[in-house]
Amino acid sequence: MIKVLVFAAACAATLSAQPALAQFYTRDHIVVDLLQKIDWLRCSVGQRWEPEEKYCAGKIQRLNFEQIEQAIAQANEQLGGSWRLPTRKELESILCRECPPPLIDPITFPNTSAEPYWTSDINWISPRNRWSVSFMTGDRYGRFFPEQQLAVRLVADR
Repeated sequence: MIKVLVFAAACAATLSAQPALAQFYTRDHIVVDLLQKIDWLRCSVGQRWEPEEKYCAGKIQRLNFEQIEQAIAQANEQLGGSWRLPTRKELESILCRECPPPLIDPITFPNTSAEPYWTSDINWISPRNRWSVSFMTGDRYGRFFPEQQLAVRLVADR
């Protein structure tokens, strides 16, 4: 009887460790997030997708909020769709806590920088500041001003 219970507990632990549903699948330069129903650009703003190498090439641009508006307009024009900044919750959802810095899956999101990235969320405690998520530490920060320049990754609703 004890052996059966131990075996059942081991099976339950193994099954609970398996993901119920893969959250992401990739399609060229796009990552489809099935849980949040959004599309991510695989590359940070300033980089370009190299399909043969399956890699983001180029230098990441750090932008302030005025520059972000221009980058979003350019992305919408060149790629189609309605690209935008992710919310804090959306950006935190792509953190990989088991990964070394940068804390993000390097296959799904190659060549991401281990630094803070902008979100669209305003800090409710200090409304002049905006939230960011760091891919170096996994922490979120509500201390950055819109005039400051941080890295950017864009999303679009599905």
